[in-house]
Amino acid sequence: MKLFGSSGIRAVFDGELVRLAFRVGLAVAQTHRRVVVATDNRTSADAMKHAVLSGLLAGGAAPADAGVAPTPTLAYAARDFDAGVMLTASHNPPEYNGIKLLNRDGSSFGAARQAEIEAAVLADACPTAAWPDIKRAALYESALARHTAAILEHFPDKLDLRVVVDAGGGAACRITPRLLERLGCEVIPLYCRPDGHFPRPSEPIEANLTDLGRLVRRTGAALGIAHDGDADRMMAVDGRGRFIPGDKMLVLLARAVGAKEVVTTLDASMTIEAAGFALRRTRIGDTWVSEELRNGGDFGGETSGAWIFPAISLCPDGIYAAAQIATLAARERLAKLTDAIPAYPLQRGNVASGGVDMARLKANLMKLNPVTAGNSDGLKLVFEDGWLLVRPSGTEPKIRLTAEAKTEAGARRLYEGGLKAVQDSVVSGSKAS
Repeated sequence: MKLFGSSGIRAVFDGELVRLAFRVGLAVAQTHRRVVVATDNRTSADAMKHAVLSGLLAGGAAPADAGVAPTPTLAYAARDFDAGVMLTASHNPPEYNGIKLLNRDGSSFGAARQAEIEAAVLADACPTAAWPDIKRAALYESALARHTAAILEHFPDKLDLRVVVDAGGGAACRITPRLLERLGCEVIPLYCRPDGHFPRPSEPIEANLTDLGRLVRRTGAALGIAHDGDADRMMAVDGRGRFIPGDKMLVLLARAVGAKEVVTTLDASMTIEAAGFALRRTRIGDTWVSEELRNGGDFGGETSGAWIFPAISLCPDGIYAAAQIATLAARERLAKLTDAIPAYPLQRGNVASGGVDMARLKANLMKLNPVTAGNSDGLKLVFEDGWLLVRPSGTEPKIRLTAEAKTEAGARRLYEGGLKAVQDSVVSGSKAS
């Protein structure tokens, strides 16, 4: 049984998840004594928090409760502790909850550390502390203020800007609007009241942000900003209410911070190479981007909206990103900047993975005659006019396909070639759909 996915532990809230939260707290306490804990706004937040705090206390740790806070806010606070525990399922629906474990530099626990925690939890092998070693939990009430102050140090100029902030009822409700107001912005709030049921689907994708685009157009705002439930993600619409795709957002933010070396994932667009950055690619998941940024780099991100600024921490920071994109919008029209970035046709899809022979799939994909092929996360095939990525999902029983090329016909050809390779790899008697 594997507990950790590409971004912590996530599951539909139930009794087993609460019991798991206690055991994770107990396991973390074996090696981390001073631990800061926070939650997002989900209705199950308190149940999860108290389970983790009980586990930490039972293991002899001295935890601090930071209350409701975004994940990047907790990550910034973790520098004053041995570790951080964030209770969130990020952009998943409200009936989910989960656990993210963070290092002092804001990065997620790496694969090796996760494996240690997972082994200890599954073996139920962590002892409780002796009675004389039991500590008390404390309150840590300055997390939001300290994170806000740290961001403001990076943005000293006042902004003359009207901006709509869509917090999605999540943890950013109490920080992003106030931060932007302190930067001089006129803030028009949208879904900025905490709501554990989420007034819109939490993931900040284009389909979920129609209200944001509409309000930007109606109010004449220069920018619309959107977060997910725990605000480790930030996406935006320009002054015309148009959604800015993640690949273009990565370029905009990298240029805004003056980055020369950028870290991103295997499935990010060729747009980023075309922008002229020195580029390093990692496996899918912001955890891998954070780990690679430890080896250097000015900026990193995953085009789902997770932007990492090493200047503040190695956690994706949607709050910092909001300040950065607002600063950029105050200088130049985002629509003009975005339209100047080239876009390439890209096609994504999923195939049910049951009954697929992975060795046969690899052999079938190689028949497409790529120029190069890499297998760090699935199989990425590079061709003269584009690329194809075929990889098992880390969260669902599916195989994900992504194809990008310089033309629509090229992207379609690569995608259909990958799809046929998957279908031809089905074990007899099974069916891929």
